[in-house]
Amino acid sequence: MTRLDTLHPHRWPVVLEHGDLVLRPLRRADQIEWESVRHRNREWLGPWDATSPLPHTAPMTFGQMVRKLNRQGRQGVGLPWLICVRTSVGSAPVIAGQLSVSSIVYGSARSAAVGYWIDRDRAGQGLMPTAVALATDYCFQVMGLHRMEINLRPENGPSRRVAEKLGFRLEGLRRDFLHIDGQWRDHDAYAITAPEVPEGLLSRLLERG
Repeated sequence: MTRLDTLHPHRWPVVLEHGDLVLRPLRRADQIEWESVRHRNREWLGPWDATSPLPHTAPMTFGQMVRKLNRQGRQGVGLPWLICVRTSVGSAPVIAGQLSVSSIVYGSARSAAVGYWIDRDRAGQGLMPTAVALATDYCFQVMGLHRMEINLRPENGPSRRVAEKLGFRLEGLRRDFLHIDGQWRDHDAYAITAPEVPEGLLSRLLERG
Protein backbone atom coordinates (compact mmCIF):
# COMPACT_ATOMS: atom_id res chain seq x y z
CA MET A 1 0.00 0.00 0.00
CA THR A 2 1.31 3.44 -0.90
CA ARG A 3 2.25 5.53 2.11
CA LEU A 4 -0.18 8.40 2.61
CA ASP A 5 1.07 11.97 2.51
CA THR A 6 -0.02 12.67 6.10
CA LEU A 7 1.54 14.55 9.00
CA HIS A 8 1.32 11.50 11.29
CA PRO A 9 0.46 7.86 10.47
CA HIS A 10 -3.19 7.29 9.57
CA ARG A 11 -4.41 3.75 10.19
CA TRP A 12 -8.05 2.94 9.62
CA PRO A 13 -10.22 2.10 11.56
CA VAL A 14 -10.03 5.29 13.61
CA VAL A 15 -12.22 5.90 16.67
CA LEU A 16 -12.53 9.40 18.17
CA GLU A 17 -14.19 10.14 21.51
CA HIS A 18 -15.14 13.05 23.71
CA GLY A 19 -17.31 12.47 26.78
CA ASP A 20 -20.29 10.35 25.76
CA LEU A 21 -19.75 11.04 22.04
CA VAL A 22 -18.02 8.41 19.91
CA LEU A 23 -17.08 8.60 16.23
CA ARG A 24 -16.44 5.13 14.82
CA PRO A 25 -16.51 3.36 11.45
CA LEU A 26 -19.66 1.72 10.15
CA ARG A 27 -19.87 -2.09 10.52
CA ARG A 28 -22.07 -4.68 8.85
CA ALA A 29 -23.54 -5.48 12.26
CA ASP A 30 -24.96 -1.93 12.37
CA GLN A 31 -27.45 -2.57 9.58
CA ILE A 32 -30.64 -3.02 11.61
CA GLU A 33 -29.98 -0.06 13.92
CA TRP A 34 -28.73 2.20 11.11
CA GLU A 35 -31.71 1.44 8.87
CA SER A 36 -34.09 2.03 11.80
CA VAL A 37 -32.61 5.47 12.49
CA ARG A 38 -32.67 6.40 8.80
CA HIS A 39 -36.27 5.20 8.36
CA ARG A 40 -37.43 7.10 11.43
CA ASN A 41 -35.83 10.27 10.08
CA ARG A 42 -36.70 9.92 6.38
CA GLU A 43 -38.82 13.10 6.24
CA TRP A 44 -36.35 15.06 8.39
CA LEU A 45 -33.33 14.05 6.28
CA GLY A 46 -34.88 13.70 2.81
CA PRO A 47 -34.50 17.35 1.70
CA TRP A 48 -30.76 17.22 2.43
CA ASP A 49 -29.85 13.73 1.18
CA ALA A 50 -27.48 13.35 -1.75
CA THR A 51 -28.95 11.71 -4.86
CA SER A 52 -27.61 10.62 -8.25
CA PRO A 53 -28.25 12.70 -11.39
CA LEU A 54 -27.95 9.55 -13.50
CA PRO A 55 -31.19 7.72 -14.30
CA HIS A 56 -31.75 4.17 -13.12
CA THR A 57 -28.84 4.23 -10.66
CA ALA A 58 -29.30 1.25 -8.37
CA PRO A 59 -28.72 2.00 -4.68
CA MET A 60 -25.93 0.11 -2.96
CA THR A 61 -26.75 -2.59 -0.48
CA PHE A 62 -25.79 -1.91 3.12
CA GLY A 63 -22.91 -4.36 2.86
CA GLN A 64 -21.62 -2.68 -0.30
CA MET A 65 -21.80 0.71 1.40
CA VAL A 66 -19.85 -0.53 4.43
CA ARG A 67 -17.12 -2.02 2.23
CA LYS A 68 -16.87 1.11 0.10
CA LEU A 69 -16.69 3.49 3.05
CA ASN A 70 -14.10 1.48 4.95
CA ARG A 71 -12.01 1.09 1.80
CA GLN A 72 -12.02 4.88 1.49
CA GLY A 73 -10.94 5.12 5.12
CA ARG A 74 -8.02 2.74 4.60
CA GLN A 75 -6.95 4.60 1.47
CA GLY A 76 -7.19 7.97 3.20
CA VAL A 77 -9.49 9.43 0.54
CA GLY A 78 -12.47 9.60 2.90
CA LEU A 79 -13.12 9.34 6.63
CA PRO A 80 -16.61 7.89 7.22
CA TRP A 81 -17.77 7.78 10.83
CA LEU A 82 -20.96 6.95 12.65
CA ILE A 83 -21.87 9.43 15.38
CA CYS A 84 -22.72 7.40 18.47
CA VAL A 85 -23.75 8.38 22.00
CA ARG A 86 -23.48 6.56 25.31
CA THR A 87 -26.85 6.89 27.00
CA SER A 88 -25.86 5.28 30.32
CA VAL A 89 -22.76 4.07 32.14
CA GLY A 90 -21.50 0.81 30.68
CA SER A 91 -23.99 0.76 27.81
CA ALA A 92 -23.02 0.39 24.16
CA PRO A 93 -23.17 3.72 22.30
CA VAL A 94 -26.28 4.08 20.12
CA ILE A 95 -26.28 5.50 16.60
CA ALA A 96 -27.19 9.19 16.55
CA GLY A 97 -26.04 10.16 13.06
CA GLN A 98 -23.22 10.03 10.56
CA LEU A 99 -20.29 12.24 9.58
CA SER A 100 -18.09 11.87 6.51
CA VAL A 101 -14.94 13.69 5.53
CA SER A 102 -14.72 13.50 1.73
CA SER A 103 -12.92 15.02 -1.25
CA ILE A 104 -9.61 14.73 0.60
CA VAL A 105 -6.81 16.31 -1.43
CA TYR A 106 -3.14 16.09 -0.50
CA GLY A 107 -0.16 17.77 -2.16
CA SER A 108 -0.23 21.56 -2.23
CA ALA A 109 -3.99 21.86 -1.56
CA ARG A 110 -4.38 19.65 1.55
CA SER A 111 -8.12 20.17 1.87
CA ALA A 112 -11.32 18.24 2.48
CA ALA A 113 -15.06 18.70 3.00
CA VAL A 114 -17.21 17.45 5.84
CA GLY A 115 -20.86 16.43 5.61
CA TYR A 116 -23.18 15.10 8.29
CA TRP A 117 -26.66 14.16 9.41
CA ILE A 118 -28.20 13.58 12.84
CA ASP A 119 -31.23 11.87 14.32
CA ARG A 120 -33.92 14.50 14.81
CA ASP A 121 -34.36 13.40 18.43
CA ARG A 122 -30.67 14.23 19.05
CA ALA A 123 -30.60 17.58 17.27
CA GLY A 124 -29.89 20.68 19.32
CA GLN A 125 -27.91 18.82 22.00
CA GLY A 126 -24.48 20.02 20.87
CA LEU A 127 -23.49 16.66 19.43
CA MET A 128 -22.86 17.78 15.86
CA PRO A 129 -20.56 20.73 16.62
CA THR A 130 -18.51 18.42 18.85
CA ALA A 131 -18.41 15.69 16.18
CA VAL A 132 -17.32 18.12 13.45
CA ALA A 133 -14.68 19.59 15.76
CA LEU A 134 -13.29 16.12 16.55
CA ALA A 135 -13.13 15.22 12.86
CA THR A 136 -11.57 18.56 11.91
CA ASP A 137 -8.88 18.24 14.58
CA TYR A 138 -8.02 14.77 13.29
CA CYS A 139 -7.72 16.10 9.75
CA PHE A 140 -5.53 19.03 10.80
CA GLN A 141 -3.42 17.33 13.46
CA VAL A 142 -3.00 13.81 12.05
CA MET A 143 -3.73 14.00 8.33
CA GLY A 144 -1.89 17.31 8.04
CA LEU A 145 -4.68 18.99 6.07
CA HIS A 146 -4.75 22.78 5.83
CA ARG A 147 -8.38 23.54 5.00
CA MET A 148 -11.79 22.09 5.84
CA GLU A 149 -15.05 23.01 4.13
CA ILE A 150 -18.73 22.63 4.96
CA ASN A 151 -21.01 23.04 1.93
CA LEU A 152 -24.65 23.43 2.88
CA ARG A 153 -27.92 24.37 1.26
CA PRO A 154 -28.91 27.97 2.09
CA GLU A 155 -32.24 26.67 3.42
CA ASN A 156 -30.57 24.32 5.92
CA GLY A 157 -30.68 26.39 9.09
CA PRO A 158 -29.51 23.68 11.54
CA SER A 159 -26.44 22.88 9.43
CA ARG A 160 -25.65 26.58 9.08
CA ARG A 161 -25.76 26.99 12.86
CA VAL A 162 -23.21 24.20 13.24
CA ALA A 163 -20.82 25.88 10.81
CA GLU A 164 -21.23 29.29 12.42
CA LYS A 165 -20.87 27.97 15.97
CA LEU A 166 -17.55 26.41 15.01
CA GLY A 167 -16.27 29.59 13.40
CA PHE A 168 -16.30 28.40 9.78
CA ARG A 169 -16.51 31.53 7.63
CA LEU A 170 -18.94 31.98 4.74
CA GLU A 171 -16.96 32.26 1.51
CA GLY A 172 -19.71 32.42 -1.08
CA LEU A 173 -22.40 30.62 -3.06
CA ARG A 174 -21.68 27.62 -5.28
CA ARG A 175 -24.30 27.31 -8.01
CA ASP A 176 -25.69 23.83 -8.76
CA PHE A 177 -22.95 22.39 -6.55
CA LEU A 178 -24.41 19.03 -5.48
CA HIS A 179 -27.30 16.81 -6.56
CA ILE A 180 -29.58 16.79 -3.51
CA ASP A 181 -33.11 15.44 -3.15
CA GLY A 182 -33.45 14.88 -6.89
CA GLN A 183 -32.06 18.19 -8.23
CA TRP A 184 -28.84 20.14 -8.60
CA ARG A 185 -28.79 22.55 -5.67
CA ASP A 186 -26.95 25.74 -4.78
CA HIS A 187 -24.74 25.54 -1.68
CA ASP A 188 -23.18 28.08 0.64
CA ALA A 189 -19.48 27.35 1.13
CA TYR A 190 -18.03 27.65 4.63
CA ALA A 191 -14.37 27.02 5.45
CA ILE A 192 -11.73 27.10 8.16
CA THR A 193 -7.96 26.61 7.99
CA ALA A 194 -5.57 25.02 10.46
CA PRO A 195 -3.71 28.27 11.31
CA GLU A 196 -7.03 29.75 12.48
CA VAL A 197 -7.33 27.15 15.26
CA PRO A 198 -3.79 26.38 16.49
CA GLU A 199 -5.24 25.25 19.82
CA GLY A 200 -7.59 22.80 18.07
CA LEU A 201 -11.20 23.33 17.06
CA LEU A 202 -12.64 21.20 19.89
CA SER A 203 -10.60 23.07 22.47
CA ARG A 204 -11.88 26.39 21.12
CA LEU A 205 -15.46 25.12 21.05
CA LEU A 206 -15.28 24.01 24.69
CA GLU A 207 -13.64 27.26 25.75
CA ARG A 208 -16.35 29.36 24.13
CA GLY A 209 -19.10 27.13 25.48
